[in-house]
Amino acid sequence: MMIPHARGPAALPPSPAPLLVVEDLGKSFTLHLQGGARLPVVSGVSFAVGAGECVALGGPSGAGKSSILKMVFGNYRIDTGAVRVADAGAMVEVAGIAPRRMLALRRSRIGYVSQFLRVIPRVSTLDVVAAPLRAEGVPAPEAAARAGALLARLNLPERLWGLAPATFSGGEQQRVNVARGFIGAQTLLLLDEPTASLDAANRAVVIDLIREKKAAGCGLLGIFHDAETRAAVADRVVDVARFSA
Repeated sequence: MMIPHARGPAALPPSPAPLLVVEDLGKSFTLHLQGGARLPVVSGVSFAVGAGECVALGGPSGAGKSSILKMVFGNYRIDTGAVRVADAGAMVEVAGIAPRRMLALRRSRIGYVSQFLRVIPRVSTLDVVAAPLRAEGVPAPEAAARAGALLARLNLPERLWGLAPATFSGGEQQRVNVARGFIGAQTLLLLDEPTASLDAANRAVVIDLIREKKAAGCGLLGIFHDAETRAAVADRVVDVARFSA
């Protein structure tokens, strides 16, 4: 009688490459008005974000969470370590990247919802939100229609769409900020307090938008001081306090 060969466990499919890799990241600021004193912020920060995953940056105020987002987005210079973003099958290093290449990476790969709305004065709200779609080559009428649908979903009255958002309330400006950040097709989305200044109904809309981005394969890296929002969307939390310099 032949004894059949024992079979080992079935081989698992390879894990997809991450959309973002942060490795041994460090940052400090030079206080030029204080005699050039250096203020360390973070050191040795390492984590990755995969497709369909929302990673939250946790820790107290001043731990360096917003600084990490700004280094990933290319707004802050990286002192040490690496930030690599997936682009067309390759991992692109953000540290030292040419400005034009960084702008192209933002248009195609990295979206950002900041805490504050910064837009060109006198540009209408509808145009502000539709701009990322037009940059992707979406025809203007379609871009405007999609922008209007998202603004309506975020409960911003249509009577405000033709106005510049500079005079809006804080909550209205944040809804414009969210709409502009979520409307594009970028594969990595950075969120800095996306539900700040929002009421319960609009927080629920943002939570749904985050879940939809995850389902579409987008990777998200965010700061959520609202514990309920963080619990609803985050797959895991990176404690930035462990990396405080």
